[in-house]
Amino acid sequence: MNAQVKSQAVAGRARRRALLPLALMPLLLGLAACAGTSGGAPVAGDAALDRDMMVSGLGDINSIYINKPRLDELTLAGMQQLSSLDPAIRVEGDKDDIKLFREGRLLDAERIADGEDAGAKEWGRAAAELLGEARRNSQAVSDAGSERIYEAVFTGIIGKLDGFSRYSGASAAKEERAARDGFGGIGVRISVEDDQVRITAVMHYTPAERMGLRRDDIILEINGDSVEGLTQIDVVNLLRGEVDSRVSLLVAREGRDDSFEVSVKRAHVVPETVSYRREGNIAYFRVFSFNSETANTLKREIKDAKIEIGKKLKGIVLDLRGNPGGLVPQSVAVANLFLEEGRIVSIHGRHPDSHQYFEASEGDVAEGKPIAVLIDGNSASAAEIVAAALQDNGRAVVIGSNSYGKGTVQNIKTLPNQGEIKLTWARFHAPSGYTLHHLGVLPTVCTSGKVSAEKLLAELKSGQVPQVPTLRRNSAKPDDTAALDALRRLCPARRAEDPVDLELALRLLDQPSVYASAVGLAQPPAAAQLDDAAEAQLPFVP
Repeated sequence: MNAQVKSQAVAGRARRRALLPLALMPLLLGLAACAGTSGGAPVAGDAALDRDMMVSGLGDINSIYINKPRLDELTLAGMQQLSSLDPAIRVEGDKDDIKLFREGRLLDAERIADGEDAGAKEWGRAAAELLGEARRNSQAVSDAGSERIYEAVFTGIIGKLDGFSRYSGASAAKEERAARDGFGGIGVRISVEDDQVRITAVMHYTPAERMGLRRDDIILEINGDSVEGLTQIDVVNLLRGEVDSRVSLLVAREGRDDSFEVSVKRAHVVPETVSYRREGNIAYFRVFSFNSETANTLKREIKDAKIEIGKKLKGIVLDLRGNPGGLVPQSVAVANLFLEEGRIVSIHGRHPDSHQYFEASEGDVAEGKPIAVLIDGNSASAAEIVAAALQDNGRAVVIGSNSYGKGTVQNIKTLPNQGEIKLTWARFHAPSGYTLHHLGVLPTVCTSGKVSAEKLLAELKSGQVPQVPTLRRNSAKPDDTAALDALRRLCPARRAEDPVDLELALRLLDQPSVYASAVGLAQPPAAAQLDDAAEAQLPFVP
């Protein structure tokens, strides 16, 4: 901590000592509230929540998971994870019953009528009974508390499904909901190091920006209490709160001799996922992920870019490298920003509600300006929907390496403990019909192993860049992993970003005739397009 900031913190620490008894009260209350979930015999609330959790979780899986699940196998896998809390526990079972042992002694045996064909209610009730016995007979399980128990059990259950389905406990799910949908806050990102709370970014159009907070400002106190000793999550929790409530900050700023107070009214804040910068007469947009405001933010940033660059605007770079995805409706909305018509994506699964078709509507915000989309091996899911939609509709040249290949949709279900399970319930199909799962998006211009944008541009001009093998891609069966892997090897997925991608994009957008010929390299084969009925019958490969 520098001398100026340290001296400014002294008064805050003195004030905090005077308020220490009051500051401790929430901590003591928090400990009291947790006392019923660790140690000793389970209370009635534990048993009820166990039952609700197991019935609800297994019910959701049974209802919407893309493949019909075996509830007996899932329940057994979940119960066997109790051994991660107490190695003395062993669980055995088959399609009709399930048994709980500890140190070789049988504690409980649950017999399930109709076993393999029994529903979530029966298997969930049985699982809850076993959990109750484990709590009563194992101090380790009892001491673990409900959240750790559920994390262990649902990790076992979800682990039997696929690599993209997962369980998030109550605390993690709360943060994930905030990232998707927003939260009451002031709109800053912070880091906590050496007892300093530094603002690392101030989001646009937020209370923090309106109140003049800046990057590298140091927060000394929050609501009159020193931040010394607080963790990152402690500070985040203090800065967040009800919309329209206020938080008072004591702030130190480089170049000012004295600290100053700022009272900030919290608002609904959705984390920023889009950044913009001007690259000559090209507008460059980076989309980091897809949350509930991504399309609106991108639309606003494009408007600002058009004002800044004006009639000199030559094109747009949409950088999706490293983008892990997010909300599917937002990926559809982003693709729709640049399309006047055509299919964006279709989705199909086991549940009747999973069959969905998304078509573009009129209104290209780029007004036909050429677009280059950048992807790499870390571009996944929603990012792949956008890249495939713009490529298949002839609206963009996709530059980079093969993308990740996560072509499945996860449906999020909230559990009784406010945790969440994310369940794969459908698969994506690109506009021309091929499945993105395992394959991903093949770039129009592959830069894997390339070091010179100038050389690539020369090859484009001379017609040396090969066509994307769209007929071979669209003819590959979604369960033929050998064929899909062979396609991926044509442009191996690259995990690290390479400056050659952006350099080529900027050069290509500056030469309209070369760009136009590059768009044609990924023309999808009409013969490979599928009608809706055939598309829905394609098998899912987890």
